[in-house]
Amino acid sequence: MLNRFTQLRRKEVINLCDGCRLGCVGDVEVKLPEGEVRALIVFGPCRFFGLFGRGEDYYIPWDCVQKFGDDIILIDKPFRRPEGPRDRKRRRWG
Repeated sequence: MLNRFTQLRRKEVINLCDGCRLGCVGDVEVKLPEGEVRALIVFGPCRFFGLFGRGEDYYIPWDCVQKFGDDIILIDKPFRRPEGPRDRKRRRWG
C-alpha cells in the first residue's frame, strides 16, 4: 500500500484499547538516512475553541500501529487520561 503524507493526514486514529478517537494524523517521524517511519504524531485536542492552545500531543510508535483502512488507522496503545476533579459538587437550580 502506497500513501502520501497528505492522504495520511485525512485518516482518523482510533485506539483499540478503549475505542477512543484520538484525532487525525498531524505529523510523521521519519529516520532520514534509512527512510524508516518511526512514529505517528496526533495533535492534542483544542482547549476552549483553540484560544488556549492544545492539549498534549499523542506520540504513537510505529510498532503500535495495527491496521490501515481507507479512512482510519487502528492502533493498540494504552494512554493515561488526565482525570479532572471528581469531588466537585453539582449545582441544582430550583
